[in-house]
Amino acid sequence: MAAWQDLFWWSNDGLRLHARDYPGEADALPVLCLPGLTRNARDYEVLARRLAGKRRVLALDLRGRGESAYARDPMSYVPLTYAQDVAALLADQNIDRFVAIGTSLGGIVTMLLAGMVPGRIAGALLNDVGPEIEPAGLARIRGYVGRNSVWPTWMHAARAVQEANAHAYPDYGIEDWLAMAKRLYRLNSAGRIVLDYDLKIAEPFRVPGNEAGSDMWRALAALGDAPVLIVRGGKSDILSAAVAERMAASLPDAQLVTLPGIGHAPTLSEPGVQGAIDRLLARAEKEPASD
Repeated sequence: MAAWQDLFWWSNDGLRLHARDYPGEADALPVLCLPGLTRNARDYEVLARRLAGKRRVLALDLRGRGESAYARDPMSYVPLTYAQDVAALLADQNIDRFVAIGTSLGGIVTMLLAGMVPGRIAGALLNDVGPEIEPAGLARIRGYVGRNSVWPTWMHAARAVQEANAHAYPDYGIEDWLAMAKRLYRLNSAGRIVLDYDLKIAEPFRVPGNEAGSDMWRALAALGDAPVLIVRGGKSDILSAAVAERMAASLPDAQLVTLPGIGHAPTLSEPGVQGAIDRLLARAEKEPASD
């Protein structure tokens, strides 16, 4: 399995940001993995290890998560700023064209980034998110994001994660819940298990409209002719079947994969999506048509 190294870069407003850098062949398109609202680079470990070696994979900690610094201004915890942070990484690493994989918030950032760096996203995977977000899902997320959660043992944390997410992953066993807990939480200096993000990320998210941009259908269209894979959990309360189908129809080169029995959001390690990811990467490797 490919090992990763820590990569750090600086945001425009002076935050030290972090990514896991999995090595790959220099002539292959790199892959940027952007996590969801309360998640971090660890969410992509299985996928990154599967792809790494052949291609470089950067799994990001967005500001306020994981090993990335917490923002001085909590109102900078918005998708546009996250997209600017990713653009700063592209400049720092001299990355021209790349494939973006974005889960939930990471997918929103991917769509915004398409307009900021036109023509440079060679392919995109939008995981269980689209230009329109279901109100029920938004209400659910607003109900838990930013609420402090402290546990004495990993088993306590796993049981809490199970209670909150059993509807989304009905087939999970205790080992799966423990693994998810270790992606969501960290051990603090006092020996307690705490959430691995700045609780202040909730402040802008609770303001209606800050969960995405003003015209996300236009942002989606900025992906242009790039191949796009839309992944939807069949039980998702964030991305409706109707919006997912409209997304696929609105893009010139899009595929929709729905994973039955899974809620928000697929982990992208499911057998039903791995082949589609491989096909997306193969299509993205083709040189873009010249003007």
